[in-house]
Amino acid sequence: MVVDGLYYALALTAGGALLSWLTRPVFGLPLFILAGFCLWFFRDPEREIPSGPVAVSPADGKVVLVRSEGPFTRVSVFLNIFDVHVNRTPIAGRVTGVSYQPGRFLVASRDQASADNERNTMTVEGDGTRVVFSQIAGLIARRIVCYKKPGDVVRTGERIGLIKFGSRMDVLLGPEWNVQVRPGERVKAGSSVLARRKDQ
Repeated sequence: MVVDGLYYALALTAGGALLSWLTRPVFGLPLFILAGFCLWFFRDPEREIPSGPVAVSPADGKVVLVRSEGPFTRVSVFLNIFDVHVNRTPIAGRVTGVSYQPGRFLVASRDQASADNERNTMTVEGDGTRVVFSQIAGLIARRIVCYKKPGDVVRTGERIGLIKFGSRMDVLLGPEWNVQVRPGERVKAGSSVLARRKDQ
């Protein structure tokens, strides 16, 4: 579990206990339920990382877009409030860029969110390829967390951060990648293959 979930749960439980003591136990119940939800929401399950020349999904959720953009292919994954929100790197390599950009908080399932919403973009280079991926805030998500900085070395599927509550992840893949997913498919961070290298 991500430690943030414990903090939220403890605060809500304390609030529920105080409200129950000052009024009636039934009035504290909604806060206890929210505390339980936070413990569940911030879960961080282990994942089996596939081997070989693959790019894995950086997030749990539903693929909402696969689109060619010049020599690149953009794959977008929408995370609803029930998905695991811990994010992982698609490939192994060295982090060569981390860039935060403020923005709006449109519904993350909309294509416009990729351009307009608050985001944190990371670039990882390794084994002759480069993958760029963005953590994008949504209507509810107002907190992007990134654990990595330029110069860090990461393994395929390694945890790199999280986005609290509903959000979106965009991945830009170069022409050396053969995309394996289509819109409508559900994927899991670290274990679902988004693409395979054509040249390996």
